[in-house]
Amino acid sequence: MFFLINASVLILSAAFFLYMRKTGKTDGSAQEDFWERERAANSTRRKSLDDLDYIRLPMEKFPMTLLDDVPKAEDYKQIIRSLNELPIVNFTGISNTELKLRYGAPNIDLLISYDQNYTLLVRTLQQWAQMLYDAGHVEEAKWMLEFAVSTGTDVSGTYRLLCRIYREQDTPEKIGALYPIVEVLNSAMQKPIVRILQEAERSDG
Repeated sequence: MFFLINASVLILSAAFFLYMRKTGKTDGSAQEDFWERERAANSTRRKSLDDLDYIRLPMEKFPMTLLDDVPKAEDYKQIIRSLNELPIVNFTGISNTELKLRYGAPNIDLLISYDQNYTLLVRTLQQWAQMLYDAGHVEEAKWMLEFAVSTGTDVSGTYRLLCRIYREQDTPEKIGALYPIVEVLNSAMQKPIVRILQEAERSDG
């Protein structure tokens, strides 16, 4: 119980400092604003989750027949099969306080699990795509990376590998087409990913 309490305090403290950084406030008013929002969030009633942007997995497009003799590839396939049975939502950059305000405090555990499913999805897509690329299955890797990008992933390695594939396939214009997607990412990784695109374009030139 002691560890659970400490963990809760640490999470709230981290959320508070992120809130101050985001709002630019450093005085006592920032602390009061934060705790007022947290109190309001914890009092928000359960709301419908029907309008969430659930991610659907196009199972028919995943390369389930490739690398059958590679145990790690089989692990990735099983993860995707399992995720296909679960709700997946990208809440990157949205605090738990904001989630409670939008959808109600009673839903927070569900929402966190949906976001954890998303995190597992994009990490798996990145790792599986890298494995496919290294094994010479470039088109399959490219599709997987592009699908991850379409969901709003902020995994930098996804963009780095995708840019490499675009350069190798002499389609540098596709690198430029990634900017509108990256520029609206609600993530601390947004600027580093923009730099990845810029470096890829310079390498191309």
